[in-house]
Amino acid sequence: VQLQASGGGLVQAGGSLRLSCAGSGQNFRSYAMGWFRQAPGKEREFVAAIRWSEGSTRYADSMKGRFTVSRDIAKNTVYLQMNMLGPEDTAAYYCASRSWYSVLIPVTTSEYDTWGQGTLVTVSS
Repeated sequence: VQLQASGGGLVQAGGSLRLSCAGSGQNFRSYAMGWFRQAPGKEREFVAAIRWSEGSTRYADSMKGRFTVSRDIAKNTVYLQMNMLGPEDTAAYYCASRSWYSVLIPVTTSEYDTWGQGTLVTVSS
């Protein structure tokens, strides 16, 4: 099972980016997929997550209204649309997959069992 993240880059403040994360592998099964980010010198923090089956979502408070997480089941792909980006959004963004059930949509790193490589987002002021 592998996750491949893409879509990062350099954008000006106020701009938008869309990140993608594709899952692959014969045994790929996801209960939920999440996005986290890590800025230099800081801990990895939760951004957004989506429950794979019915598409319910959860966001970190600072991302509500600016970021949208979605998924394409046929493509095993989760997306993160990021709007109104600011310099504080500069970070490496990681996608993650959880393969077992939980009552709530998971929001901590320990609740995910498969991680993709980071994709770097840089927002210039």
